[in-house]
This record gives sequence, structure tokens and C-alpha cells, in this order.
Amino acid sequence: MGRNKNWRVSRIGSYAIASSIKDATCFSCTTFNILAPIYKRLSHKDPSYRESDVKEFWLKRNKKILDWLLWERSSIICLQEFWVGNEELVSIYDKRLGDAGYNCFKLARTNNRGDGLLTALHKDYFRIISHKELLFNDFGDRVAQLLHVELISQCRNNNVRQEILIVNTHLLFPHDSSLCLERLRQVYKILHYVESYQKDNKLNPLPILLCGDWNGSKSGHVYKFIRSLGFISSYDAAHLYTDADAHKWVSHRNHRGNICGVDFIWLLNPNGYRKLLKTTWGEALSGLLKYQLKRALLTEDDAFAFLKGDCQGKCITYVGFCRALQQVGTFQLA
Repeated sequence: MGRNKNWRVSRIGSYAIASSIKDATCFSCTTFNILAPIYKRLSHKDPSYRESDVKEFWLKRNKKILDWLLWERSSIICLQEFWVGNEELVSIYDKRLGDAGYNCFKLARTNNRGDGLLTALHKDYFRIISHKELLFNDFGDRVAQLLHVELISQCRNNNVRQEILIVNTHLLFPHDSSLCLERLRQVYKILHYVESYQKDNKLNPLPILLCGDWNGSKSGHVYKFIRSLGFISSYDAAHLYTDADAHKWVSHRNHRGNICGVDFIWLLNPNGYRKLLKTTWGEALSGLLKYQLKRALLTEDDAFAFLKGDCQGKCITYVGFCRALQQVGTFQLA
């Protein structure tokens, strides 16, 4: 979201959890890539000319974004490509969201990339238990936020204490097929961190909300990996969409000018059946390898010979296996 030439706001996040929020026991969630001014190009002839060079432009657009967010008044707001490197813009968001009753948490991408994440939780709905920052330390300088919250008493449908884990992230863009594995690894890092957090704090399995710009469609490996773990796309659930309906919604226009649906709010019911993370991770890697080999038009026998490489005998060496994966674009060797 947030990459349209003419400023428009898609309503993907606002109806993901609840459509008309009148029941005090319900809460809403918005996820929104607001396109950092340092990335928004103003001229095709001069790619270096960005919105960040013209204060009037970025200030006007971000005030409109804030107007819409405050009109929508979601209980949870997850923003990506938030311009954390501009103190004036940060203070504007802090002031307006703070005055509206939100607690704000910001996290910059590593290596001073200039943008990052902002997660805002409304005080009428949540008490903050813990806030954690996850730095991937990869070549995409990606990060994620984890917030452990408790629903305040008037938002519960009973007197039982109710807690939720909320994640906000922005995955690496798939510039080519060699990044598929890295994108899956980023998701694994998030889910492993969430799993470890629950174990370390001796928590019972909690509902998990994964929000953000996943930079991948419903046909991608990331989508299939997350869903295989028991997560549901709340937007699909709200609109009764299936995989065949992927063309029916668009969340933003990317930097290549393509319209796509890649912003998701994932929800995990802790009471539902759930595969082990390591098991699902292995299945995801296997599926990615099969996909790449099929793209290379290899039969089973050809695939074995290809993976075996120069090795003599009926075995596959680790080195030969890695070289073969590199050739089909699954990952890059250091």
C-alpha cells in the first residue's frame, strides 16, 4: 500500500479483523506501506529526484495519511517504510497519534537505510506487556517488531486474561529467484523468534497477528509457508476469498509499476492444529527446490544427475548440492 502515483488509500487493513467496530470486545487492525519519501521518485528522467527533496510534497502526503488513519481509528496500526530518519516527520506522527490515544513504537532498518517500521496501539484496547526488536542482519537490512499485549478488561468477552502477540515487518523484495530462499529465511527468523519468546517466558500458546508488507503474492512460497503453519489471511477470511480470487484485490503498486496484492494480516488461532516450525520449514525448502528444478525442465533422473554433479558413484555431496542450487537460482554461494 502507499505506492500509487495519485495518492489513494486501499482499505485492505481496515476490514481485516472486524468490519464495523461497534462491539467493545472487538478490535481492528490496519497494515500500510506508506512509501518513504526517500524512495518515492518524482521524475522518470532523473531517478535521483525524490519526494524527500521537496518538503511541501512529503508533508502534504503524510498529513493525508495521518488524516485517514485517525479517521479509520484502528486499534492496531502497522506502518512500513516509515521515514524514521526525518525528525520532523517522526514528531508529527508521534504528536498526532499520541494525542489520539496511541502508544507508538518505531524501529529503523539496519545500516542507516532511512526508513523502518512504526506500530501504534490504542490505549483503549491494549496494555503493553513487552516490546521486542528483531534485526535480521541480512543484506536487505530488514527488521521486525514483536509486541506482547493484553486486552484491557472492557475489551474482553469474559473475565479471563487475554493476551496477543503482534508482529510488524517488511520483507525483502524478490528482485530475482535467488532471493526466494532468503525471503523464506526471514519469515523463519520471525516465527522462530516468536516461538522462542513464548517458551522463554513460559507462555501458553497465544493468538499471533502477523502484519506487514510481505512483498509476495498468494502464489508465492512465503504465502504458502505461512499458511502451512496454520495462519489464515484475515482479509480472505473476512471476504470469503479463496486462492482463485487472488486477482480480486490489490494492496499497492510496487516500484516497478505493477499492481499487486502483497500486504497481509495473518492470524493464528492457538487452539487449532499446527505443524512444528522445523517440519514446515523443511517442507518449504523441499517445495522451493522442486519448483526450481521443474523450472529447469528436469526429470527425476536428470535432477539426481544434476544435483550429483561431478561426484562419482550414487551419492550427492554437500558442495555439489550447493553448486547445483546456485545454478538453478535457489540461493547464492558466499
